Amino acid sequence: MKPIKITDTTLRDAHQSLWATRMRTEDMLPILEELDEAGYFSLEVWGGATFDVCLRFLGEDPWERLREIKRRVRKTPLQMLLRGQSLVGYQHYPDDVVREFVSLSVKNGIDIIRIFDALNDVRNMVVPMEAAKKAGAHVQASVVYTMSPVHTIDHYLETATALAELGADSICIKDMAGLLTPFKAYELVSLLKKKLGIMVHLHSHYIGGMAVGAYLKAAEAGVDVIDTASVPLAFGASQPPVETVVRAFQDSDYDSGLNLRHLFHISKYFEALRKSRGFERGITRITDMRVFEHQVPGGMISNLVSQLEEQRALDRIHDVLEEIPKVRAELGYPPLVTPTSQIVGTQAVLNVLSGARYKLVPGEVKAYVRGLYGRPPAPMNLDIQRKIIGDEEPMTIRPADSLEPGMEKAERDSLGLANSPEDVMNFAMFPQIAKKFFEDRKKGILPNREIQTGTNVPKDTKAASEMWKMGLSKEDLKMNLKEIKELIKIIDDTEISELNLESDGVKIAIRKGTNSQSCVPVAAPVRQEVKTSVAVTPNVQAEVSSEEPLVSSDIAKRENIETITAPMVGTFYHASAPDADPFVEVGQQISIGQPVCIIEAMKLMNEIESDVEGKLIEILVENGQPVEYGQPLFIIEK
Repeated sequence: MKPIKITDTTLRDAHQSLWATRMRTEDMLPILEELDEAGYFSLEVWGGATFDVCLRFLGEDPWERLREIKRRVRKTPLQMLLRGQSLVGYQHYPDDVVREFVSLSVKNGIDIIRIFDALNDVRNMVVPMEAAKKAGAHVQASVVYTMSPVHTIDHYLETATALAELGADSICIKDMAGLLTPFKAYELVSLLKKKLGIMVHLHSHYIGGMAVGAYLKAAEAGVDVIDTASVPLAFGASQPPVETVVRAFQDSDYDSGLNLRHLFHISKYFEALRKSRGFERGITRITDMRVFEHQVPGGMISNLVSQLEEQRALDRIHDVLEEIPKVRAELGYPPLVTPTSQIVGTQAVLNVLSGARYKLVPGEVKAYVRGLYGRPPAPMNLDIQRKIIGDEEPMTIRPADSLEPGMEKAERDSLGLANSPEDVMNFAMFPQIAKKFFEDRKKGILPNREIQTGTNVPKDTKAASEMWKMGLSKEDLKMNLKEIKELIKIIDDTEISELNLESDGVKIAIRKGTNSQSCVPVAAPVRQEVKTSVAVTPNVQAEVSSEEPLVSSDIAKRENIETITAPMVGTFYHASAPDADPFVEVGQQISIGQPVCIIEAMKLMNEIESDVEGKLIEILVENGQPVEYGQPLFIIEK
């Protein structure tokens, strides 16, 4: 028996699970020195979704965040989560990109790298583990825990043994969905400690309510470190609260030695932050308790909600949760952890929203079925496999062995935009997103992208951003904000339930007491009304819209035209990469099933195929432009 050590996840997994990873660097800096003094084994502060969200939504440089944290945290090791060969992305990257990313991560301040592969395919962990060793980091190799006919205690022992033989400094049992029961935790930890003789770290989520019990039994079995979060960011889909766990181990041989008074001092800061940003507490709902059936992990739950809200279909969440286990079984029981959680979850969303299973199949799902993510834990359903990739045989080699080196190309393609090796790395992993980030940075107009997440921000700022996205001028903005404020007061103080006005093509609809989502058009119009909803008070919602001509008048008069419309809400790209040729061009003959564009949605690059045949006569959207469900993208002449 020995004192238990604790890793704090508040600045990474906790806010990824509860706040959709929307904590900003400026939110973190004031409390870092207090966290450093708490006596934690490590602070998990980076990796996972934090990297992507910084660039995509927050307008922040993730590398600068890491450097700022390292400047203030001098005693406690900094830890990150690495998705094996996928790094912090959603696809496999070439070995040279993996090695460079790991090297840069350590140079910028990371001490411990927790490495996992979504399929427990050890082949995908060899290069990142070697790179982490070479860079001087503590290599924590993970065994992803899940439940299926093929995920047995022998499977976990075999995986952990292989990782230990590769030189892991410690083994992490990664229970991302809170499925590990207390007695199974005792059995698994005991087995790993007995057979491997190295440090074992247990990571779990509170979502099903079993994590605290699992930690207690794991401690009895000899676990070395466990993961917790500060109480304002604990419970629900996050980790157990550190305050509860520390108290549970007090007056025992496992006492962590952490000071509860100091921990509650830290929690006051995060509680004030939570309230100021309008974030919810972590709670366990009946839907969450069904994790024992659907196995959807904490971070994936919040992502599913965000995805369905984006698609104006939050009311279909129960249908999606029913569909996820079916898709998972058909795809060979992959554990639901990034990126396979996005692959399975997004396919389930598309199956539900399209009304036809596997009618829309994102490129990442096709890549998974082709074997580009590794070896599935169990054989896939052959009928589904054929539906997705036809008669093509999935690859059996290590996926990265089929990839060309990527760093030289990234350096060449980012020339004139990248200012550092870290910038080049951003481009190597997220070329479309990084290019936009670099361009905005160069222009000095990085927007406050947090405003697009729906979190509680100053109302004038929120309205300003939404109108900015619609292309309205500052003068229009000032005029309409004044009108909005006056009309809101009228509606809030009277029995009027709805008021509309129109000025110079801008429409403002103010409604009282409505939480409904915008309607999804059944058929795409030739003129589309672009709408944005702004919750101005708890009781009043203002909807600002402007009409944009989508089809030129001479084309709209023709009778032999068809439109290809957006099957989802997302961002339109005319090519698969910034330097690639467009899928299609005006004047080109288009056939049914031919790829015509990419719509980035739900963290995946979804390749859209034409469902009509004819000559392309007009492209209606610009590259990088947001599109709505049902919005016309292309005009085809039959």
